[in-house]
Amino acid sequence: MTMNHRSWKMTGLVATVVVVLSFPLSLLMNRNAGDGEPAAVVFAGGKACIECHQKEYRLWKGSDHDSAMAIASDTSVKGNFNNAAFTFNGKTSRFYKRDGKFFVFTEGPGGVMKEFRVSYTFGVRPLQQYLVPFANGKFQCLPIAWNTLEKRWFHMAAMVYTPADLDPGNWLYWTNQAQNWNSMCAECHSTNLQKNFDLSTKSYHTTWYDINVNCEACHGPGSAHIAWARLPDLARPQDNNTGLLVKTSRITSRQYVESCAPCHARRSSNGPYDHTHPEFLSYAIPQLPTRPNYNIDGQFLDEDYEYGSFTQSKMYMKDVRCGDCHDPHSLKRKFEGNALCTQCHRADEYDTFSHHLHKAKGESGTTFVNKRGQKLGPGDGNLCRDCHMPGRFYMGVDKRFDHSMRIPRPDLSIKLGTPNACINCHDDKTDQWALLNVNKWYGEQKKAHYATILADAGAGKAGADSGLLKIINSNLYPEIIRATAIGYLSAYPGLRAQESVRKALNDPDPLLRHTAVEKYMAGDSAALFSILSPLLNDPIKSVRMEAANRLATFGKKSFNEIQYAAFRKALDEYKKSQEYVADFPSGRYNLGNYYSKLHDPARAEENYREAMAIDNLFYPAKENLALIYYQQGKMQEAEILLRDLVKNHPGVADGFYYLALLYGEQKKYPEAIALLETAVKMAGANPRFWYNLGVLYQITSQNDKCEATLVKGLQIDPCNYDLLYTIFAFYMNQNNPVKATPYLEKLKSCFPGEKAVQDIYNEFKGK
Repeated sequence: MTMNHRSWKMTGLVATVVVVLSFPLSLLMNRNAGDGEPAAVVFAGGKACIECHQKEYRLWKGSDHDSAMAIASDTSVKGNFNNAAFTFNGKTSRFYKRDGKFFVFTEGPGGVMKEFRVSYTFGVRPLQQYLVPFANGKFQCLPIAWNTLEKRWFHMAAMVYTPADLDPGNWLYWTNQAQNWNSMCAECHSTNLQKNFDLSTKSYHTTWYDINVNCEACHGPGSAHIAWARLPDLARPQDNNTGLLVKTSRITSRQYVESCAPCHARRSSNGPYDHTHPEFLSYAIPQLPTRPNYNIDGQFLDEDYEYGSFTQSKMYMKDVRCGDCHDPHSLKRKFEGNALCTQCHRADEYDTFSHHLHKAKGESGTTFVNKRGQKLGPGDGNLCRDCHMPGRFYMGVDKRFDHSMRIPRPDLSIKLGTPNACINCHDDKTDQWALLNVNKWYGEQKKAHYATILADAGAGKAGADSGLLKIINSNLYPEIIRATAIGYLSAYPGLRAQESVRKALNDPDPLLRHTAVEKYMAGDSAALFSILSPLLNDPIKSVRMEAANRLATFGKKSFNEIQYAAFRKALDEYKKSQEYVADFPSGRYNLGNYYSKLHDPARAEENYREAMAIDNLFYPAKENLALIYYQQGKMQEAEILLRDLVKNHPGVADGFYYLALLYGEQKKYPEAIALLETAVKMAGANPRFWYNLGVLYQITSQNDKCEATLVKGLQIDPCNYDLLYTIFAFYMNQNNPVKATPYLEKLKSCFPGEKAVQDIYNEFKGK
């Protein structure tokens, strides 16, 4: 279990941050029951399935699912606990047994060396981790893991994090929350796992039915199925999926993939996974393929657990499903080598030297050793997987393959800095070398790729919104990429862009609807309410929760009776979803936002502080708490937090921006200007930065700088109301109506229904 500490993206006081985790399973109701009250179903345990499903059991036995977790025993423990020693950073840890139990003497809380008992094993290949019990029901993952392939101990965290991350005060240190089993790992390693986090005591009462990933983890609780199986053949109902909650046959490819997604997607949780809904987004919100977890072209960078990559692929678009390549019970690939791909792709065309231009094993050819110490030669590079699914190592030694299955594009590597499979192996070469050979072999013509559009949008380039609109409005792109484009489009709030986002609110795909609800910006609050309120009744939980979250600032009088009932229900779902993940900084942060919208600053402050206590580097909580203080007139407290942001999170532009606003209000204009001059140079600078900097230049009579700054801001956001009005007013104050006129015309064009704009226009024309 690892989680890299990345930069958290902050989008203001009402922002929502998601945290990656998986889903526990709970006691359910049968969605396939007939009329009347559904029959209650309960977990029966995997052992109850063996009698009738011996073939499936034999395949599953010994699989990674079978070995996902186990009580530490002589059978399950693979590591060397025979008084073994492992030295890291000048400190020696020891592994040993006593009275049949397993122990480790290593660094603990505060960096103090002490003894810990190992209670459980976690995983089996290519590494095995070990769980240590702590107070309040917590179990923590030991950072020293056993490499089951090379039969040696290694410090997993040291291969993933920086030395600073290994400090005992850091969120990522093994005894802190980032390495907590209950919240980070458990739900995908056991069956019917209930996290049971107590918000008031900050303790866990975590339970499971089967300790590993057993039959019911995928098929749902089996009591009704067992009852069905015990009936005489002619007495069995034929229309209830044999009593199972989850249907796995005669389903669409999308349904099949989403049955694996609860554990094979990087996602945020809405609450316990109860198997009762066929749509994945009723349980979770998948992470879109954006930085820092993905490269700009969608190739994985951090762990993605396959779903986020696979749903980008042409395979997914062509209805290929997980079970076409992997046996669902043994998890093994159905065929080895290129035979896996030539199930569909012609071997005589693609499994040939003329296609991949790499020699087969046994043929003569040169060998080389790459920078990772791998000896490569004939037989390496001729597998489809090598070029179309390049791998990365996670958790130190675990090589996983990119399931987006793409054609190597060294041209994009040169342009965008993305990886390509050629240099992945030939790491002594350059992207230019790879492109030269790709052009020589396959021709210079390349298809346009959405990565260039997303890269331009991510850099805030003018005109990138046109490309984003093409992606969003085309069914030729995967839904997850279309949703990603909606996310980027929020930086281009023109009328055309918002109309496209509004249309996406009615898209059949729930991921697009959810992203559209999250990003939609209307011209005024009445329009926002009118357009988003119908989504309170969306059949997908993620969508209606986000609609309620967006409408949380509206008072009861804004709703009719029916709307308000739907709003309260969806808002309560949202609150419960965040309480479920309140052991994460993001869960507490979102609860802080929730209470802030409901005008409860005391509880908002409490939750922001709890988020900071869990992870002292989680800067969005610092930022929003500073805004709470600012709104309350507690300027000193706000300044302390904002100065901390600028000092300890120099890559966060909002810290500079908000501290500049505070200094501006205190008439510390030089300090405010210096901060904003830094902020506008940072990636993703908000047009508000340019507006406020322009205003400060105007206040300090730096008119040339004021004009240049406002013009630059409009190049980024041509329809920004404040920028247009301010530069119009600036020229009018300069007695220059000729320069002012185009900006007033643009203001009228961008906001044709705005009464204030029409009044200004009429007054100007009247003169």
